[in-house]
Amino acid sequence: METTESEMTVLSNGKDRDLDEDPCVPKILAEEQFEDGDGNLESEKFLPNGDGKKNIQFTDFEGKTSFGMSVFNLGNAIMGSGILGLAYAMANTGILLFLFLLTAVAALSSYSIHLLLKSSGIVGIRAYEQLGYRAFGTPGKLAAGIAITLQNIGAMSSYLYIVKSELPLVIQAFLKTGPNSDLWYLNGNYLVIMVSISVILPLALMKQLGYLGYTSGFSLCCMVFFLSAVIFKKFQIPCPFVEFVANSTASYNLTAHVSHGVHSDGAHEVDSDFDCTPRMFTINSQTAYTIPILAFAFVCHPEVLPIYTELSNPSKKRMQQVSNISILVMYTMYFLAALFGYLTFYGNVEAELLHTYSRIDPYDTLILCVRVAVLTAVTLTVPIVLFPVRRAIQQMLFPNKSFNWLRHTAIAVILLSVINMLVIFAPNILGIFGIIGATSAPCLIFIFPAIFYIRIVPKDEEPMNSTPKIIAACFAALGVSFMVMSLSFIIIDWTTGNGLAAGGH
Repeated sequence: METTESEMTVLSNGKDRDLDEDPCVPKILAEEQFEDGDGNLESEKFLPNGDGKKNIQFTDFEGKTSFGMSVFNLGNAIMGSGILGLAYAMANTGILLFLFLLTAVAALSSYSIHLLLKSSGIVGIRAYEQLGYRAFGTPGKLAAGIAITLQNIGAMSSYLYIVKSELPLVIQAFLKTGPNSDLWYLNGNYLVIMVSISVILPLALMKQLGYLGYTSGFSLCCMVFFLSAVIFKKFQIPCPFVEFVANSTASYNLTAHVSHGVHSDGAHEVDSDFDCTPRMFTINSQTAYTIPILAFAFVCHPEVLPIYTELSNPSKKRMQQVSNISILVMYTMYFLAALFGYLTFYGNVEAELLHTYSRIDPYDTLILCVRVAVLTAVTLTVPIVLFPVRRAIQQMLFPNKSFNWLRHTAIAVILLSVINMLVIFAPNILGIFGIIGATSAPCLIFIFPAIFYIRIVPKDEEPMNSTPKIIAACFAALGVSFMVMSLSFIIIDWTTGNGLAAGGH
């Protein structure tokens, strides 16, 4: 075959293609390959040479991150602010249906990562965008890069939006200042800029993603503290619970927003026995809205391959173990947070769990500390999410360039500046990125891993009618269904004026 013809052709088996047109893609055909302990082919480019030196590879860094730090980083990438809405999701599905859906999504996410890792191992590529290039050429590379950029910018914007809206309330509660105070340090716009410059930017400038393992571990500790507080409050708050609302004189009045009884001292409480009865299985008008919340609870796929690149002693089996442990830990935390949050408030739980605690006592010290922990966790997650976006931009715009500190810094500064402007000036940013999330997330979780796998795995190894490829095709179809369903929910949401109960990731 002529060179010019091969450059225009993308073969499904991923072997016969001439890769000279993109120097970022390793020429594994010209190099010896090895099998890892799991029998999966990996490029020798990722292993030392006989003289003990490692070849320069298209990725920026060689694997130096420990197994534990990789688990922290991937776990932090999975853990999102959506954990605050899972109790509400359980209230609208019931305990058993919620457990079934959560288990199914966790298993599907692990399978999706398996597809990514197997495709990566066959061609010796550890970049999501380059897998797209290997499978479908430049259109595949651009599609993956754009999806990663949109999805992660949406995630970072939602995190900073939480900082903008919640941090002023926390400071206000600790200082006991009035809600109408015009103090500059209670302005969310100033606070989000300060947090971005003082905390997020220095971490985003780290040369390697592995260095963030320490902050990821601390972030996960903050979420463990949140979970511990939720479990503790279950045994402290009675059902029916009493609602407190501060009046203008800073004393407390007792009110209720639903049917209630009156104590001898004038206190009002929620008094419906139905509200204190857990449901095992529930179907209502809000049940369908919980499916996208759960589906996107394990979005971490843009971070998987960068973490794989920096993993010490890398192999598909070792990275799959990192993924499985991270998913299992997050699965456990998700279920416990949803269960105990639901068993505390039952049908009265709100879309944002911490807001429900504020109905009982807005100045509860423990809940205020939990708010600080959650804010810390989402803030420390932003640099983890920023790394794949910067990498995608570099793969799309500077595919042939080696690492450069100026470019590394400039992309981070520009990204954070754009995200801050979106958070400050776009009042409906969450709705805008709801559309992005409904399109890019299913692509990254379901559709791309499956179709890349089908195109890259050689036909002589797995024919199109083989069981693995049939399952992968069904997996891609499931992703398309999720996309259509999510977009339908958002369109219905906008046309009816009802908001989605809670964000996903």
